[in-house]
Amino acid sequence: MSDKIKFEIEFVIQSSPQMLYQYLATPSGLSEWFADNVNSRGEKFTFIWDGAEEEAKLLKRKTDEFVRFAWDEAEDDSFFEMKIIVDEITKDVSLFITDFAEEDEVDESKMLWTNQVSDLKQVLGSS
Repeated sequence: MSDKIKFEIEFVIQSSPQMLYQYLATPSGLSEWFADNVNSRGEKFTFIWDGAEEEAKLLKRKTDEFVRFAWDEAEDDSFFEMKIIVDEITKDVSLFITDFAEEDEVDESKMLWTNQVSDLKQVLGSS
């Protein structure tokens, strides 16, 4: 088993941190852009794509700042995190994604995140 590589990507989002956080931390918000459907029971989130289910545990969260999940099948310390960063001077809001992928899948994973965040921007009415 090869080690996963950590990667980070940043997207500028025209939204308030409070509104953006609702789309990152709630099942209804995540269902709008991240997966076809999302259910949660406590810290367990079930993400559904085309009928396939993936379970993740909510590891950490801080209201209006970030959420961190770990996939149940992850046998390492990998996680994915969505962090909201506000530029102190310009007040621009960015979504900072941290994720892990196999070395030969990093580009594909980045493209997937780019597509997902594009859907999020559409839902938010952000260009």
